Amino acid sequence: MGRNDETLSLVLCSGTDDKLTGAAVLVVGAAAMERRVEILLQFWALDAFRADRITKDHGLSPEAGTEGQTLWERHQGTHWSEMLRQAEEIGDVSIHACSLSMDLLKITPDDLDPLVDDVRGVAAFLAAADGAITFV
Repeated sequence: MGRNDETLSLVLCSGTDDKLTGAAVLVVGAAAMERRVEILLQFWALDAFRADRITKDHGLSPEAGTEGQTLWERHQGTHWSEMLRQAEEIGDVSIHACSLSMDLLKITPDDLDPLVDDVRGVAAFLAAADGAITFV
């Protein structure tokens, strides 16, 4: 399989487990297809990547409702953080913390899980993103 030069660039804003899981599935798929992946963590997604909170329950988005909550509780799949670790092992995946969100939430680099590679401003992320950007 040859390398795919198209980059998947994701901006994650939501910190709920369902949205982070959906994003992680996309990242694993892209990494398996040898696509480079760039992720920018903003706001509540960034908060979910704190080392002391990454495996905690982050709830579900409101649209999941009661039925979604029941389905999620039966879900025995791999946690989104483990999927992202696997994607980093098999592919070219970079996870960046948004510097503005870091300041807003008073998070330091030492607070973050090792999954997060560095802190970047939006301009640096946009410069590295060589295509369309998807917001999750």
